[in-house]
Amino acid sequence: MATRPRKILTLDKAEARRIWLKAQKLDTREPFGSGPAATAAAVAHLGYVQIDTINVVERCHHHILYSRIPDYRRDDLAQAQSQDKSVFEYWTHALSYVPTADFRYFLPAMQAHRAEPKRWASVGSREEARKLLRRIRKDGALTIRDIDTDVLVEKAHLWASKKPSKGLLERAFYDGELVISARSGMLKTYELIDRHFGWEKQPAPASERQIAAYKLDRALRAQGIVSLDSICHLDAPSKKGVAALIAGRVRRKELVPVAIEGAEKTPHWAAPGVLEPSKPADDSLIHILSPFDPLVIQRKRLKLFFGYDHVFEAYLPKEKRVFGYFGLPVLAGDRIVAVADLKTDRAARKLLVQQWTWLEPEPSLELKRQVDEEMQRFERFQLA
Repeated sequence: MATRPRKILTLDKAEARRIWLKAQKLDTREPFGSGPAATAAAVAHLGYVQIDTINVVERCHHHILYSRIPDYRRDDLAQAQSQDKSVFEYWTHALSYVPTADFRYFLPAMQAHRAEPKRWASVGSREEARKLLRRIRKDGALTIRDIDTDVLVEKAHLWASKKPSKGLLERAFYDGELVISARSGMLKTYELIDRHFGWEKQPAPASERQIAAYKLDRALRAQGIVSLDSICHLDAPSKKGVAALIAGRVRRKELVPVAIEGAEKTPHWAAPGVLEPSKPADDSLIHILSPFDPLVIQRKRLKLFFGYDHVFEAYLPKEKRVFGYFGLPVLAGDRIVAVADLKTDRAARKLLVQQWTWLEPEPSLELKRQVDEEMQRFERFQLA
């Protein structure tokens, strides 16, 4: 006897946005409280907070945390990294802050990095690396500025260093021998990983199946509704293992297949509990988001849920830009209502509006007032 095909719940865009915003903790004003504990809790909930070198406005790791912690202070992240050691830096889809509780899921990537001897050709010899590690073991943590024995070379690109030792430090970092124990802007302090965490023995590396489960659970927690693309962002090789886990959870009714209006052919899933009705989004809640925010970074997903197609235009020629060099989406409740191209003039202590684009044809006076109020708060954060 043929089995009856499972009926799939279809969510309209408003309901899909509600679930995602709730998972991202952008639906309430102070979801994590305040202080260093709030910073650690935010990183733990989101699973990662991306780091970026661009500082047209405040760097994105601080900006992302500010969007969810109204009283966020940069020192709170420094404390979490260097004193409490509740977060550490490593590669997710980009260099990010990650909860230290998740360290074991990154150990296999470190081991795989160490197993690629061809990488040594571009950064120096193994003996040079061992010499640098011996120095750190003897003299303590250091930054690239503490190394004054390099023969300087020409930069290969804008973000490169004239010091060859930078490559050795980064190699040892990705190999899991060094950790970034402190950060001041883009200046990183490197320390032996076991000494930084006080480990006599490192955590046991997670298995491939455990890593797949970790990625699935991280996405369910921070996204609410997930697809294979959203779980495995820029990580296509992990899709097969994650898909097998999803199939098992669907059979056990731990996950429910759902379709999203306008993308019914793209499979999505959610835990049954997140599909329960809840309050609509608060239109008075305004967020000026980083282009690297977890809500924005997955462009196709953002367009599907919000109908807004974000392009990072800093890398486009000026004549091809629509919203400006460094456009920041402005979220009001569950709508992206504007894009603000902003720049912080730190010398003059001003937040400059290079370009402002309303996406709604006739924004109300009340919306303009609320956005202006948030802009003033955002400026205070920039200049603090």
